[in-house]
Amino acid sequence: MATIPLTRRGFEKLKEELHQLKTVERHAVIQAIAEARAQGDLSENAEYEAAKDKQGFIEGRILELEGKLAACQVIDPAELDAGGRIVFGATVDLEEEASGAQVTYQIVGDDEADLKLGLISISSPIARALIGKESGDVADVQAPGGVKSYEVVDVRYV
Repeated sequence: MATIPLTRRGFEKLKEELHQLKTVERHAVIQAIAEARAQGDLSENAEYEAAKDKQGFIEGRILELEGKLAACQVIDPAELDAGGRIVFGATVDLEEEASGAQVTYQIVGDDEADLKLGLISISSPIARALIGKESGDVADVQAPGGVKSYEVVDVRYV
């Protein structure tokens, strides 16, 4: 399995989710199965089926998280020295050339991406176009509405 890049924040978030699933969710679904089983006939028991489905989801997610955490490489952007180039974990200020709109993004792992928070996935088209660029460079991004050009205003490692 290939290594999965994560920031320290993303690593902690996945660890917390795994802990929640193992200590709270798993026990709650076991209790729900026991209660549904106590109601009698399992062949027509919707609560039992729903609880079993939820248990399957929880166990699958636990396995997925354990695999990701075992294969992850935690990268602390504050410890990076990429010489001003955009790399994983970098925070970049961009200006769209057509509209002049300014945006700030941090390039993070797939599991921690959240556009509303300015966190973009390393595998997103914009992040792939930005990797290796420096302040003053222009990145052309293939977007659904056509190609958009962004000028790199600043690169920070925070």
